[in-house]
Amino acid sequence: MRKQKAYEAYIDDYESIIVYMKKDFYNGRSSFFYLKDQEDRIISLNIRYKENIDGYTRFRLDIEKNLIIGNEYYVTNEYGRSVICEYGHIVKTPKFYEDYFYPGKDLGLTYTKEKSTFKLWAPTSLRVQMRLIKNNKERIIDLYREEKGVFSCEIQEDLLGAHYTFIVRNNGTLKEVSDPYSSFSGPNLKYSMVEDIKNLSLPEIIKMEPLKSYCDAIIYECNIRDMTSQKRIGVLHPKTFYGFVEENEITKKKCTGFSYLKSLGITHIQLMPVFHFGSVNELHPELNYNWGYDPMHYRVLQGSYAMDPNVCQERILEFAYLVQTCHKAGIKVNIDVVYNHIYVKEDSILDQIVPNYYFLMDREGKLSNGSFCGNDIDMVAPMCKKYFLETIERIINWFDIDGLRFDLMGVLDCKFMNEVEALCHSMKPDFMVYGEGWNMPSFVPEYLRASQNNQDKMDRIAHFSDRFREVFKGSNGELDKRGIIEGRLDEFNNARNCLTASCLDYFFDSPEKVINYVECHDNHTLWDKLKICCFNESEETLKKRQIIANAFCLLAQGIPFLHSGQEYCRTKKGIDNSYSKSDPYNLIDYNLRNKNMDVVNATKELIRIRKEHPCFRLTTRKECQENVYISPILSDVIVYNTRKNLDHCIVFFNPSIKSHEYNLDRNAQVIFDSEFVNESKTTHVQIPPLSVVICSFEY
Repeated sequence: MRKQKAYEAYIDDYESIIVYMKKDFYNGRSSFFYLKDQEDRIISLNIRYKENIDGYTRFRLDIEKNLIIGNEYYVTNEYGRSVICEYGHIVKTPKFYEDYFYPGKDLGLTYTKEKSTFKLWAPTSLRVQMRLIKNNKERIIDLYREEKGVFSCEIQEDLLGAHYTFIVRNNGTLKEVSDPYSSFSGPNLKYSMVEDIKNLSLPEIIKMEPLKSYCDAIIYECNIRDMTSQKRIGVLHPKTFYGFVEENEITKKKCTGFSYLKSLGITHIQLMPVFHFGSVNELHPELNYNWGYDPMHYRVLQGSYAMDPNVCQERILEFAYLVQTCHKAGIKVNIDVVYNHIYVKEDSILDQIVPNYYFLMDREGKLSNGSFCGNDIDMVAPMCKKYFLETIERIINWFDIDGLRFDLMGVLDCKFMNEVEALCHSMKPDFMVYGEGWNMPSFVPEYLRASQNNQDKMDRIAHFSDRFREVFKGSNGELDKRGIIEGRLDEFNNARNCLTASCLDYFFDSPEKVINYVECHDNHTLWDKLKICCFNESEETLKKRQIIANAFCLLAQGIPFLHSGQEYCRTKKGIDNSYSKSDPYNLIDYNLRNKNMDVVNATKELIRIRKEHPCFRLTTRKECQENVYISPILSDVIVYNTRKNLDHCIVFFNPSIKSHEYNLDRNAQVIFDSEFVNESKTTHVQIPPLSVVICSFEY
């Protein structure tokens, strides 16, 4: 909040104002101050105390009369110098929260053919107007202040197709913004459009078999742009929502794009951000690449993924078509949401309407930075929480998605996440809610953060297991630090815990809360790490290690997660953070896929085995305790014995360079053998170096 100017003033609460005067500005001195509003009405101020802080004199001034929220105030010092008194910490006070909580669900536009009603929640604004353009005719219309800080106007005509923006006066400055509540926007959020979702012919909802347990999911993370950005793969509309699910004779013949996705056997895709991000020009997406973790609007879909970003309805129809086309193919759709920060706070629509309200900050105006993006969203603020819950409700209602992955979930608080979970499961009982439960250093107290440390306070919310990643893949930060996959053989106890969803040592209380992964969009791909850790090994040897890694992910108790391309040894050319690199670094490389079809086929077979064998999908800690037994062969091989009722499998993971054998107590079917050395039925299992063997017992 502080701008480090020579002279600043902020309304701290209902009783006091904070003034900063720099030491080289009148020596930081003033013997008195007074307040005046936009009508030049004077309010007396008393200096309660002053103190020296970092080259400034900081004055706390007591207000003698009640302030009127929404008035514009200026502080004048003894030298006659005036400065706008901005709404500061007052917007974080319990009284402000209570006085200005608006329970209605009609903010934004309510459209009928007979009239349109516009409402904007802007309690600190002096004035709100609307710029309305229809048939190339522009009007400026005043909105009138109502209760709870809502401004509204009603226009008795059919405005369908009109463009509009709000002009908001806050803290002495005019800002023009699009509608934060609307999902219908022009390119790059230049305007909102009068439209109604009821006017759109959304595709028919495809009913799918409900997910019985999170552990039945196999999540495959992918990016709208990356899946179809490679040239000559047969997709006619690459890098778009429509192109993502486009199929034709060429894509089927080459097994590219959606045709390839369908072939994998995964149950869920996890789409990287699909709602508006500010780092890519929607009209010129070729100029920049970005994953999309730079949110600027939480309800408007990303226009660069639309076939025509100028037609706001199309992106909605195209994304809805994507979801239902996936559903027809038996694939559920989870989306990655970035509710922890905004790309640029000062340019945020929400912040320009109600400055500081939507962001975590302390009494001095310092912003929380647990996201390391310069600002953190404040889900404790009631109207902020309401905005995001209603956003989620709309996304599920309109698009029938199947899950939400929360970026940097640990920045958020448990209470908000529990409300999200309750909302989502009231709408779709098999909906998946999960995220990055890292313990982020935000202003949210540790005991309230939605982190792994507090997993017991959040029912049916899953967390990415960085423990699993570090044990099997090795360090993300130190590339030469090996994990089990690269041949580190002293991690048996950690491997045992990870294979049982970290339930045996009570780190998690349910397998349904644990997402097992070795790579995702962040950091190096596993293949790029293997190339560094095992630099002296051949590609054929590294591919064996890749298969072992995929087997650990897909066979461990918990929820398996694959990064797109992990099944074919995807490389990003050694780049650890390719979020803004060009397409060549990020695209799904079908030529490399063709080269490594042995790894692809092994991964597809592992996916099939997981889906067919419930012993890999135990759902409670008790089941893991009673039905999983893990032992070593020397320090080389991990023997993983798991069962559920009559389904009983034993898996041999050998990340060492030594051969081993194992005698079973009865005959078993060999259902997976990465080196193809065993008979189809055997009691004597051969376990070659760098291999995975799975046996199934018959009862």
